[in-house]
Parts: sequence; structure tokens; C-alpha cells
Amino acid sequence: MIWKLSLLLVLGACRGEARAPDRPPPVAQKADPQLVSAATPPAPPGSPSLVPVPAEIAAKVEIKQIAKGLLRPVALVVAPGDPRKRMFVVEQRGTIRIVENGVVGKRPFFKITGLSDGEEEGLLGLAFHPKFASNGRLYVNYTSEDKNTHIVEYRVSETDPDVVDPKTARELIEIDQPYSNHNGGHLLFGPDGKLYTGMGDGGAANDPHRNGQNPKALLAKILRFDVDAPGKPQPEIVHLGMRNPWRFWFDTKTGDLYIGDVGQNLWEEVDVVSGKDTSKHNFGWNIMEGTHCFDGKGGIKAACDKTGLTLPVAEYPHDEGCSVTGGVTYRGKALPFLDGRYFYADYCTGLLRSFTWTADASSPTAIGWVREHWDWKPSIDRQAVLQAITSFGVDADGEIYLLALDGHIYELVPKS
Repeated sequence: MIWKLSLLLVLGACRGEARAPDRPPPVAQKADPQLVSAATPPAPPGSPSLVPVPAEIAAKVEIKQIAKGLLRPVALVVAPGDPRKRMFVVEQRGTIRIVENGVVGKRPFFKITGLSDGEEEGLLGLAFHPKFASNGRLYVNYTSEDKNTHIVEYRVSETDPDVVDPKTARELIEIDQPYSNHNGGHLLFGPDGKLYTGMGDGGAANDPHRNGQNPKALLAKILRFDVDAPGKPQPEIVHLGMRNPWRFWFDTKTGDLYIGDVGQNLWEEVDVVSGKDTSKHNFGWNIMEGTHCFDGKGGIKAACDKTGLTLPVAEYPHDEGCSVTGGVTYRGKALPFLDGRYFYADYCTGLLRSFTWTADASSPTAIGWVREHWDWKPSIDRQAVLQAITSFGVDADGEIYLLALDGHIYELVPKS
């Protein structure tokens, strides 16, 4: 298949890293006693275990191809207040295309040259200002030929709403990248109106520069920028201890932050922070890989100091996948029985899963509870068309899309 021969990994684990040994797949974790106070309230009813989608739910959902012919798509974004409800698809090699009414526009909305062309480099992120309808501002994250990350503001053309004016470029920041992988690159505006980006640890393997636990380094972090502040926006470190946050999401109803963080040799993880929690979280890399103590050499060890660390709410081992693709929560109308459910995938195996998450307000570092953890692939993807899933997207109506590296876009729709 095409996906096996291409991006390994746009999202992830370094080449040459060892495969995981066979082990039971604990997909949802209990809170570590070092991290949660004794006053933790009772857990909500139900089980955290991964199970098949209930038959009555699976019978109502299917995946539908809505576009094809794109070149290495890695993001799908809509512009707030856009009356045409256009979808903007980011192609990794430097082009953003408009998809409107299922048709991929031939004329680029944006095109940039001089990008680095590594498997995990290129044009990686796009976000529209919350007031885009009035100010025309948008932001891109890319790695250029200098191999560094650049986050740049542009404005749409004053005479043509279907193209960006390249003369309006304003660089917010350039971040040095010591290696060609683990660039992160996602961009998203948060509920606070600020621009967020996810930065990987700089690459190679094992975090050789110790960026994950360096509170001053901009790598291995979730950063944000106040793009409306006077002067040049300054980066603020929101969370640390990331390895390669490949897609994160703010629930549009609760503000909860979901992060898919790509693992190294053994474990993939999903982290969550409540929308009511304003504290800075340390997700543990490279002390931890998932919920396991990392030995600094690509393996795990029996014990480590977990004090102050926030563990993932869900993880899976590398005999099930090797590069998590962080997803989105469903807030659409076509499938109301999926409301509030978070979906995620794996780039290597095409797994598709979802869960509901409940916050635990007893502690700022409590990880909350996963329930109704469902495995979708056996029920809605029996032909295994979902391969090399690079990203999720949400349209103006809250419906969910999945992007595949081979250029296809799929939508979750009611079964006809």
C-alpha cells in the first residue's frame, strides 16, 4: 500500500527504534496514588476497558469518502464565521486547498515554497483567527529549508477571499530544531482566544537534549501566543513534558484539552486537561513513556519519581499501533448519540477509537476517568480503507472528518 511506503512517520516514532515486546494491552489507566489525593471522589459508573462499539450504535454510523486527490493532507480547518462553510486542507509540501461542496479547488488558497522536505517536516499547521470574518487573519506553522519551525501570520487578500496575500506575512516566532523529526506543528485557537501550538522534543531518540523536562526550552511543550497583544507576541509555556504532540483539540463545549502524544518504542498516549483547570501540567517525557517509567535508552524500568507528573488517560502498546493521531470531540447534529465523545486514531495501523472523559475536580493533576472506550474499526472499517490517518477535522456544523496520507478525506455519517 502507498501509505506503507511513504511517511514513516510524519507523526512519530524515530526510524530504527525497537518494536515493543508482546504484552497485555492496558488501554485505560487508573490514577497513580502518587498523583491523586486521598479525597478523590467516587469514579463514575461504567468501565474504562476497551470494548467493541455497541451493535445498536455501530448500526447507525458509517464512513463516507468526501474528497480525494490531495497531496499528503495533514490538517483540515474551517474559518470562523465563513458563510460558505469552506474547508481548508493543508498539504504537507506547502499548499492549502479549498474543499467546497465536496469539490477540491484547483487554485491554491495558499502556497509556500522553500520548505524542508523531510518525512516529518513541511507545512504542518493552520489556524484562523476567531475574528477572521472581520480581520482576515490566519496563521501557519512550517519548517523551512533552515530546518527550523516558523509560525507566521498572513491575511487573506482584500480583493479575493479565496487566496492569501503573501505580502502580509508577519513572523511570530522561529524555533530552532536540532533534528528533522518531532516537529509537532499543530495550531489551534483556544477558548481564551489565544493561539496554541504543540512542539515536539526536537527529535532524534530518547530526548537527548532533555527538552521535555527543561522548563525554559520551547521544545517538548504546548505553547500559546496572544496574537492580539501590542508588538510581537511572546511564547508562553502552557504545558511541558511532551514528546511529539501530534494534534490536540479543545472541546468546543467544555474547553477540555485533549492531546495525542506520540510515543517512542513502546507506548502511545492520550492526555486530557479539564477546561476548568488553568494549572501547568507536566506530562512526563522523558521520565515517563505513557504510564511507564522510561529508562532513557528506549525501554522501561521498574520505578521512577512521578511526583508532579500528569499521567495519560489512555494508552496502547506498539503491538496495536506505533504513532497516535490525536483527534476531536464530536459536537455535531447528524449523530447526536456521539455527543461529547473523543475520537483518536493510529497512523501505522489505522485503528479508530473513541471514549468519553469525566474530569476529577479533587486535584489539579488528577487524570479523570475514561468510560465507554470503543473500538470502531471492526464495525465500520471492515475493508480497512482507513490507513495512514494523519489528522482529524471538524466542519462548521461540528461533523468529523479523517484525513489519509494517500489524499482521501472521509466523514463519519449516519448509515444509509
